[in-house]
Amino acid sequence: MELQFFGAAREVTGSMHMLTVSGKKILLDCGLFQGHRKEAYEKNSHLPFDPASVDVMILSHAHIDHSGNIPQLVKQGFTGPIFCTHATQDLANIMLRDSAYIQQKDAEYVNKKHKKKGLPPVQPLYRTEDAEKCLTHFVGLGYERPFSILPDVQVTFLDAGHILGSALVVLDINENGKKQRVTFTGDLGRKHLPIIKDPFQITETDILITESTYGNRFHDPIEDMKAQVQKTVQETVQRSGKIIVPSFSVGRTQELVYFLHELVNEGNLPEIPIYVDSPLSVNVTEIFRLHTECFDKETRDLFLSNREDPFGFYRLRYIRHVEDSRALNSVNESCMIISASGMCEAGRILHHLKNNVQDPKNTILTVGFMAENTLGRKIVERQPTIKVFGDEIQLRAQVEVMHGFSAHADQNELMDYYRGMNKNRLREVFVVHGEPESAQTLADMIQTDIVRNVHVPKRGERYTF
Repeated sequence: MELQFFGAAREVTGSMHMLTVSGKKILLDCGLFQGHRKEAYEKNSHLPFDPASVDVMILSHAHIDHSGNIPQLVKQGFTGPIFCTHATQDLANIMLRDSAYIQQKDAEYVNKKHKKKGLPPVQPLYRTEDAEKCLTHFVGLGYERPFSILPDVQVTFLDAGHILGSALVVLDINENGKKQRVTFTGDLGRKHLPIIKDPFQITETDILITESTYGNRFHDPIEDMKAQVQKTVQETVQRSGKIIVPSFSVGRTQELVYFLHELVNEGNLPEIPIYVDSPLSVNVTEIFRLHTECFDKETRDLFLSNREDPFGFYRLRYIRHVEDSRALNSVNESCMIISASGMCEAGRILHHLKNNVQDPKNTILTVGFMAENTLGRKIVERQPTIKVFGDEIQLRAQVEVMHGFSAHADQNELMDYYRGMNKNRLREVFVVHGEPESAQTLADMIQTDIVRNVHVPKRGERYTF
């Protein structure tokens, strides 16, 4: 058995790992790398292996940094099945189409500017037809139902508690009479988040591949988040400003809307309009409504038992059409605009930032992790000048950063999860999906507390068992 790391190795995005068993290749995730535009395009357009040589793929969840390069994988020759949960299949169906559409539209927008400057045109990574083709390879399965993907490999999906449909991938391998269990966390969620269930506690595994996004950091308490949102909105409205929220369409937007709904019900939110300006967020919210089996008891008790929609209330408006999105630029009253993408790398959020970051009355509210070199990270760092669509603009708006909304487990939550495992069985741990300092800090803690053999693999690094 062999394990090789191609993406999210000493970096956060672009999750992509290869497991080889009895000569058969299993790809775990195929995500988009997000960072410097030129570097991202090079990494995403040139896969570091032959896609035609891969026999099967397993997708942990639908976030674009885990799923976003699947169209490229199929475009370049992969012909096998892609296994995931039912909810992930439904989310990927709309997210990958949306990813292709956004890439095409952003390329068109940039090319208009390039043409005026006499620069060569850019090409999207893939197009809508590529996304549609890859979707025919998806196979949806339920949680806690073991299934065979190869003669020597059985897989079980367990709820990772990260986003709707996210899975811990447990691979039971019988190679040449030797049985081993490999567990891939994908992105590990947190206990007590609204809407979805808590992560399933795995106790038995031989090899663990774990994320480390917040491996050296700690979240604010989840119960404080609602009060912080209330305070930010009130202060911005007092300045007659707008609240602009870059938010991931899957998970983060629904959690934020859930809290806003509670604040409205409690009478604790100023009377301002709230817009979710993202066709993808609108479609994803419909998928959430279809998969109530993933909801936790609190959500079922609070909303579903009362036949109340957790994702809709009288002050909330979902924006689909581009004309309605453009119209938000001329709104002069205080409002909240929630828009994608979460790291500010594409989509309608770029237009809202361009139109609002130069006004000190406004607030940019970030509610998720911003990877290194993304526009979102530059905003979080409060850099005085940022670049949007190639134009440099002054960042004068207030910036509020709320890590408590994160759907990733922090250092304490990760370590508590590992302590729930059988240390006598766990032999090797691979720490991925984290910036170098974060991954190494977590690896050192695991090595001290849990198991001795802990690795922080580099891109392309290979391990044989």
